[in-house]
Amino acid sequence: MKVLVVGSGGREHTLVWKLKKSKKVSQVFCAPGNGGISQYARCVNIKADNIKGLIDFASKNKIGLTVIGPEAPLAMGIVDEFQKRKLKIFGPNKKAAQIESSKVFAKEFMRKYHIPTAAFKAFSTPAEAIGFCKSVEFPVVIKADGLAAGKGVLVVRNTKEATRVIENIMVKRSFGKAGDRIIVESFLTGQEVSVMAITDGKTIRPFLSSQDHKQAYEGDRGPNTGGMGAYCPTGFTPRDVMAEIVEQILNPAVNGMRKEGIKYKGVLYAGLMLTETGPKVLEFNCRFGDPETQVVLPLLRSDLCDLMMAVVSGKLGSAGKLQWRQETAACVVMASRGYPDKYQTGARISGLKDYAENGCQIFHAGTSLKGNQWTTAGGRVLGVTGMDKNLKAALSRTYRVVKKIRFEGAMYRRDIGFRAGKPVTDK
Repeated sequence: MKVLVVGSGGREHTLVWKLKKSKKVSQVFCAPGNGGISQYARCVNIKADNIKGLIDFASKNKIGLTVIGPEAPLAMGIVDEFQKRKLKIFGPNKKAAQIESSKVFAKEFMRKYHIPTAAFKAFSTPAEAIGFCKSVEFPVVIKADGLAAGKGVLVVRNTKEATRVIENIMVKRSFGKAGDRIIVESFLTGQEVSVMAITDGKTIRPFLSSQDHKQAYEGDRGPNTGGMGAYCPTGFTPRDVMAEIVEQILNPAVNGMRKEGIKYKGVLYAGLMLTETGPKVLEFNCRFGDPETQVVLPLLRSDLCDLMMAVVSGKLGSAGKLQWRQETAACVVMASRGYPDKYQTGARISGLKDYAENGCQIFHAGTSLKGNQWTTAGGRVLGVTGMDKNLKAALSRTYRVVKKIRFEGAMYRRDIGFRAGKPVTDK
């Protein structure tokens, strides 16, 4: 079977790498892909939001399954359009994707179906939002309603900060149309955890839990990014906590969608805070996380293509339990200096062929290959994932490889996993 993966980052490289291991897959394409992905798949020059171009390519090349990586084409309705053409595609439809594309929709949906989350209010004018923030207990979290590449969530600690952030989002339009509305919600404390699950709208199969590191700098300081590293599994989601997440969050979300007349198929990602009173939802995403995918999928023994086809056909319930490696995976993201703000590209990368480290995989996020020379082509450039018997060993393996890779302006966090041994209430 031919498979098409849509997207161009480290998440998509991981999906291509994993799908290529399936005995059911004869060839993998990626649109548009990147330099690293071109080593595993045939990259085609079609942008992820070019829905017509992707449909035409899938039809012409007899693609058996299309897998969507990023959230934007899902929010645009790419699944609906593929289904109209009777093309098999993995991902939620446009109505289901609202759970990520609109934070207002997601919060109101959670309130309606009693899914635990922080208290919130939604606003469509800056004056109302600023006025409300004059009477709240700080800190609070301000979120742009729409898609903002993982950067539209900001913690503010006083009225002055809140006013500045609201004006940046709603007046200066720092996130464009994503800031037409905003959410102001209570600040939750605890350990942050990501739990991705696959579902066919009836059955849910949760993946291992992981922890992302969103801030740019050590100690969780600096601006939010798309993610600077992750590890999996986490030590603070034992079986009883995972059961609570499934019963109180994942099941109600999928069942709630069905009650709304929406069959949710694909990945349901819950970004959670494990608080003293139980897990609460920070956000829902409608696709694989990045860089969480780079640590979760390497530990998955089950055939990913089989699982995705079971979701598409509505037969996930008969697919059996997921099988996992009894190891830990840790990913460190290497980024261009200045990320997530202005950064330069075109820097030469060395060391990608010099490492000889078993149990380590390099996933390309923003690279270009011209001849034999790798160069940087994005803010997040590489994700280095190591696997070993425990977190300490996996991190040691990962950082040994990271230190062998060089490009001008390379930046990365040296404290991935630093919260692993801390109590749930510490934040």
